Amino acid sequence: MPANLSPDYKAAEAAFRKSCEPRERLEWLREMLRTIPKHKGTEHLQADIKARIKELAEQLEGNKRPGGHAGPALVIRPEGAAQIALLGPPNAGKSSLHARLTGSAAHVGPYPFTTQHPEAGMLTHEDIHFQLIDLPPVAPEHPLPWLHSSLQTADAALLVVDLAEPSCLEQIQAVQSVLHAQRVTLIERWDEPADEDPFALRLPTLMLANKAEGIADVEAELQTLRELLGLRLPALAVSATTGLGLGDIGPWLFEHLGIVRIYTKTPGHAADKHRPFTLRRGQTVGDVARLVHQDLARSLRYARIWGRSGFDGQQVGHEHVVADGDIVELHA
Repeated sequence: MPANLSPDYKAAEAAFRKSCEPRERLEWLREMLRTIPKHKGTEHLQADIKARIKELAEQLEGNKRPGGHAGPALVIRPEGAAQIALLGPPNAGKSSLHARLTGSAAHVGPYPFTTQHPEAGMLTHEDIHFQLIDLPPVAPEHPLPWLHSSLQTADAALLVVDLAEPSCLEQIQAVQSVLHAQRVTLIERWDEPADEDPFALRLPTLMLANKAEGIADVEAELQTLRELLGLRLPALAVSATTGLGLGDIGPWLFEHLGIVRIYTKTPGHAADKHRPFTLRRGQTVGDVARLVHQDLARSLRYARIWGRSGFDGQQVGHEHVVADGDIVELHA
């Protein structure tokens, strides 16, 4: 039976897809459930929404332990230019990479399943930050029923593999199997449109071949692995021990995520060049105004631009597409 979804439901689903803050996502899920037409054709989707609401609500409560103490957060609120999830099998070196890239106090140990909960840290690239989320190892013997919810807010993933591990192929196949069961697919394209299913995740992914310092021909090993897996993911050779390739990760993410840095100024004053607002390629002056303040977005009359998207001081409207490095002066 056709679902015949209503305009109100479609608007709520679109808002759910765009929202990153976990509590906002929960509210939009509830709105989706409220507005979805109630008939046999939507029974499966209704059940799915109810399950997501229950799961996310429990995780936002912090899985409270006896005595009223909240456990570690399982859903991390996005910060910085993008949220990137670190995924991988046991002992691939995710936590070591996370600690090296972010300076975090991630738990590192020479035994599997050292990481038990999501750990957030910031990777600095020039004047912006990427939020890296170190997740527990993905393996059938260590189920993570909350993994899908944790990944809902991620913009992309880093799949960490250890090419020197004899069972590397089987480990990555196991990771794929676990993710598939939770309707998560790692994809090679970083500009792919969203899936029609609001709960199916398609995460653009960069493979990191960790511990590469001990491999004679990393590129050949990577090519063989990709052929055996049937994967075409882009890859970088790195080492958490020696630092090999770590400086390439930030620039790679910046380019492939299409990050655009915008600096704002007030009339008669110099631009604030310390903390840019970050957008994506194709976004507009109106999007800049929304980032500054929702009220400003509603009252914006025009803006003046200095930078690559126009001549210095050019007056532009809401729909003007901004470019990386632009200085924007908003006039309400």
